[in-house]
Amino acid sequence: MKLLLISDQEEPYLYDYYQPGRLAGYDIILSAGDLKPAYLRFLVTMANRPLLYVHGNHDTRYEADPPEGCDCVDGKLVVCKGLRILGLGGSMLYSGGPHQYSEKQMQRRARKLRRAVKKAGGVDIILTHAPARGYGDADDPAHRGFECFNELIEQYKPRYLIHGHQHLNYRTFSQRICQAGETTIINACGRYELEL
Repeated sequence: MKLLLISDQEEPYLYDYYQPGRLAGYDIILSAGDLKPAYLRFLVTMANRPLLYVHGNHDTRYEADPPEGCDCVDGKLVVCKGLRILGLGGSMLYSGGPHQYSEKQMQRRARKLRRAVKKAGGVDIILTHAPARGYGDADDPAHRGFECFNELIEQYKPRYLIHGHQHLNYRTFSQRICQAGETTIINACGRYELEL
């Protein structure tokens, strides 16, 4: 199975300079947030595959202009093509936006999904916008990761945690991939291909 991971920056290769067939090999597209609704609509139309997304901290436009054809998994656990995917969008609270949360608020959101995780028998992928604290995040309030994501990793041991929010050009030594125990953490900024 092949997944296309996207977030934060529209890729000209997949949009402005798109050529037919470029999305043919993907089974699922996962968006970790902060992408234009038109971009998501274009990708789901051209790929004709499921596109699942969570909200980024800048995704306030989705209420007025939703990305039709795409499925919001923010605050849910869904099973798509046999993969159990838990979605928790948003970033750390820094300016009071609608998709910003304190650590306690995000903890509560995660706790609400416990029953669904138990019923599904676990989680394969956790799809977030912000990273887990200490894994590709920064120290400023807007770009801090959530401690409770580390708790989810320890408790559920998903194969992957996929996030956005951290543009790879923010810091000289930004890592796209790192490891937290049994979980591989991937920064989906721009685009990344994941083969399972």
